[in-house]
Amino acid sequence: MNNTITIGGLVAGAFLALLGAGFAHDDLFAAHMWVLFFCLAISTVVVVRRVDFSGAGRASSRDDQSGYFDEVIRYGTIATVFWGVVGFLVGVFVALQLAFPALNLEPFLTFGRVRPLHTSAVVFAFGGNALIATSFYVVQRTSRARLFGGDLAWFVFWGYQLFIVMAATGYLLGITQGKEYAEPEWYVDIWLTIVWVAYLVVFLGTILKRKEPHIYVANWFYLAFIVTIAMLHIVNNLAMPVSFLGIKSYSAFAGVQDALTQWWYGHNAVGFFLTAGFLGMMYYFVPKQAERPVYSYRLSIIHFWALIFMYIWAGPHHLHYTALPDWAQTLGMVFSIMLWMPSWGGMINGLMTLSGAWDKIRTDPIMRMMVMAIAFYGMSTFEGPMMSVKAVNSLSHYTDWTIGHVHSGALGWVGMITFGAVYFLVPKLWGRKRLYSLAMVNWHFWLATLGIVVYAAVMWVAGIQQGLMWREYDDQGFLVYSFAETVSALFPYYLLRALGGVMYLAGGIIMAFNVTMTILGHEREERLPGQVTVNLQPAE
Repeated sequence: MNNTITIGGLVAGAFLALLGAGFAHDDLFAAHMWVLFFCLAISTVVVVRRVDFSGAGRASSRDDQSGYFDEVIRYGTIATVFWGVVGFLVGVFVALQLAFPALNLEPFLTFGRVRPLHTSAVVFAFGGNALIATSFYVVQRTSRARLFGGDLAWFVFWGYQLFIVMAATGYLLGITQGKEYAEPEWYVDIWLTIVWVAYLVVFLGTILKRKEPHIYVANWFYLAFIVTIAMLHIVNNLAMPVSFLGIKSYSAFAGVQDALTQWWYGHNAVGFFLTAGFLGMMYYFVPKQAERPVYSYRLSIIHFWALIFMYIWAGPHHLHYTALPDWAQTLGMVFSIMLWMPSWGGMINGLMTLSGAWDKIRTDPIMRMMVMAIAFYGMSTFEGPMMSVKAVNSLSHYTDWTIGHVHSGALGWVGMITFGAVYFLVPKLWGRKRLYSLAMVNWHFWLATLGIVVYAAVMWVAGIQQGLMWREYDDQGFLVYSFAETVSALFPYYLLRALGGVMYLAGGIIMAFNVTMTILGHEREERLPGQVTVNLQPAE
């Protein structure tokens, strides 16, 4: 790395942040600039102390064995585990806030500020780091080429961490655009756009300089995720700042159009961030862990093109019974139902990859975790199209049933496949024979699975009860239950939801400990799953 340029850039950035903090006429903006200043100051110290980053096109001593740029992937794996635990912890706190409103601590820890922090920490910090790290790993191995751009991969990693910190502190300070997903303000959006373009350059450049003529299907899913998320982010966050020394900005869309655009973004972010990207993860790590080829490569191609074409049209199913034209609502419903077929085709492809290796589910807890992820992918991609049907949606819309659906997909599919990929990567990236403890992986599996089942099942029951109470009328046509009564009725469900979250968090903490001990080189003495102990008797 050209340390002079890097340190100079960080120092210059810190100076500009300090300048912005000093001259800003907006107190919140000034506070956010101080956050930026300290982040850049810490980064400067880290880079000054760590001067052995490899130069462009030259492998560092730690990467000599593989020939690939793996050090940035190591950092990304650690960041994935760290942000996962943080996101799960915040999620438990949010769940407890709904059960015990006194936990809304003003002004920074109210539900309205902490909820988007949880969402972004799990989706963009935990999931985003997992996607960046695994995509860098997969594209190098399947292309037989080192990452393109030299130190540009470091910029992507550290730039993304800066975005996470700025977005998280912005949520707690109340600096957002005030939309459903509580997007950060304009200057954070611009920074993410720059980082994301660099990410695309690194990934696509690696594919273009590949030594392997064939582009493996996982790379197609990763590339679709990167390109589509860029488009969604730019369109949804088009805004004009009032001042370059203030946080206020005006969206390019107004009123209802802004709300409708938000859900075009919202559902397709789920489709391409939480589905397409993690399918790329599935198509590489499941065959590697199973030590079997993909069941049907032809089916994987059909899965890719059908998913990419259909998913972009499914967003309107979030907008039933709104100001969106009825024909557009119906279009979203039809495409959502059509999505069922390619989604289950992908699920079948993933599960059938274990043909001839089904015993691994019994003996390999990492494989078991990946199979559970695929199962939740199938369940979620059945439930989503079902909930898009207008008759069903009239009951489920705005209820906790939707929350249960989202979490069964996010925790069951995204979380489980990420855990499996992390457990696969850590021994290989740090040159260990195996994980510190496979028994701990087994504990993690059961805690996470039971946590998801408790969470989702409770939210399904709560959501259906909500919907039925909201539509209950007496003989005179008046509502039977007030809104306050429907909220009060959910208290036991919210307690059980928090319990499910605690179980999932406990599994995440076990994973963090297991990964840390593996990195440090420790190995626990234990009998591996499926291993038979033979007691030899002396000959008589």
